[in-house]
Amino acid sequence: MRSLLVSHSRALLRSFSSSARNLFENKVAEKQKLFQENNDLPVYLKGGSLDKLLFNLTMVLSVGGTGYGLFFLGWASFPQKNKT
Repeated sequence: MRSLLVSHSRALLRSFSSSARNLFENKVAEKQKLFQENNDLPVYLKGGSLDKLLFNLTMVLSVGGTGYGLFFLGWASFPQKNKT
Protein backbone atom coordinates (compact mmCIF):
# COMPACT_ATOMS: atom_id res chain seq x y z
CA MET A 1 0.00 0.00 0.00
CA ARG A 2 2.77 2.45 0.92
CA SER A 3 4.77 1.78 -2.26
CA LEU A 4 1.70 2.50 -4.38
CA LEU A 5 1.18 5.84 -2.59
CA VAL A 6 4.85 6.81 -2.99
CA SER A 7 4.87 6.03 -6.72
CA HIS A 8 1.78 8.17 -7.30
CA SER A 9 3.18 11.10 -5.33
CA ARG A 10 6.46 10.98 -7.27
CA ALA A 11 4.60 11.04 -10.58
CA LEU A 12 2.55 14.04 -9.47
CA LEU A 13 5.63 15.86 -8.20
CA ARG A 14 7.46 15.27 -11.47
CA SER A 15 4.55 16.54 -13.60
CA PHE A 16 4.04 19.66 -11.51
CA SER A 17 7.66 20.61 -11.03
CA SER A 18 9.07 20.32 -14.55
CA SER A 19 6.38 21.06 -17.12
CA ALA A 20 4.83 24.27 -15.81
CA ARG A 21 7.99 26.38 -15.91
CA ASN A 22 8.20 26.95 -19.65
CA LEU A 23 4.57 27.84 -20.36
CA PHE A 24 4.94 31.58 -19.75
CA GLU A 25 7.40 33.99 -21.29
CA ASN A 26 9.35 36.19 -18.89
CA LYS A 27 8.42 39.82 -19.63
CA VAL A 28 10.04 41.47 -16.62
CA ALA A 29 12.81 43.13 -18.64
CA GLU A 30 10.27 44.73 -21.01
CA LYS A 31 8.21 46.06 -18.11
CA GLN A 32 11.32 47.44 -16.41
CA LYS A 33 12.23 49.38 -19.56
CA LEU A 34 8.69 50.74 -19.79
CA PHE A 35 8.58 51.96 -16.19
CA GLN A 36 12.12 53.39 -16.19
CA GLU A 37 11.59 55.63 -19.24
CA ASN A 38 11.86 59.33 -18.52
CA ASN A 39 8.62 60.58 -20.09
CA ASP A 40 7.37 62.80 -17.23
CA LEU A 41 4.46 60.48 -16.40
CA PRO A 42 3.78 59.25 -12.88
CA VAL A 43 4.31 55.53 -12.41
CA TYR A 44 0.58 54.85 -11.99
CA LEU A 45 -0.09 56.15 -15.53
CA LYS A 46 2.82 54.55 -17.40
CA GLY A 47 0.83 51.45 -18.26
CA GLY A 48 -1.16 53.21 -20.97
CA SER A 49 -4.82 53.93 -21.59
CA LEU A 50 -6.10 51.24 -19.23
CA ASP A 51 -4.13 52.77 -16.36
CA LYS A 52 -5.53 56.20 -17.19
CA LEU A 53 -9.07 54.83 -17.31
CA LEU A 54 -8.69 53.05 -13.97
CA PHE A 55 -7.11 56.11 -12.36
CA ASN A 56 -9.89 58.42 -13.57
CA LEU A 57 -12.58 55.95 -12.48
CA THR A 58 -10.98 55.72 -9.04
CA MET A 59 -10.85 59.52 -8.73
CA VAL A 60 -14.51 59.93 -9.80
CA LEU A 61 -15.67 57.29 -7.33
CA SER A 62 -13.55 58.76 -4.52
CA VAL A 63 -14.66 62.36 -5.05
CA GLY A 64 -18.27 61.31 -5.64
CA GLY A 65 -18.32 59.14 -2.52
CA THR A 66 -16.79 61.91 -0.42
CA GLY A 67 -19.35 64.41 -1.69
CA TYR A 68 -22.18 61.93 -1.08
CA GLY A 69 -20.96 61.30 2.47
CA LEU A 70 -20.59 65.02 3.24
CA PHE A 71 -24.05 65.78 1.84
CA PHE A 72 -25.72 63.19 4.07
CA LEU A 73 -23.63 64.21 7.05
CA GLY A 74 -24.94 67.77 6.60
CA TRP A 75 -28.48 66.48 6.04
CA ALA A 76 -28.36 64.37 9.19
CA SER A 77 -26.89 67.16 11.32
CA PHE A 78 -30.03 69.31 11.05
CA PRO A 79 -33.11 67.95 12.85
CA GLN A 80 -36.15 67.17 10.76
CA LYS A 81 -39.40 68.99 11.54
CA ASN A 82 -42.16 66.76 12.82
CA LYS A 83 -45.47 67.06 10.93
CA THR A 84 -47.66 66.41 14.01
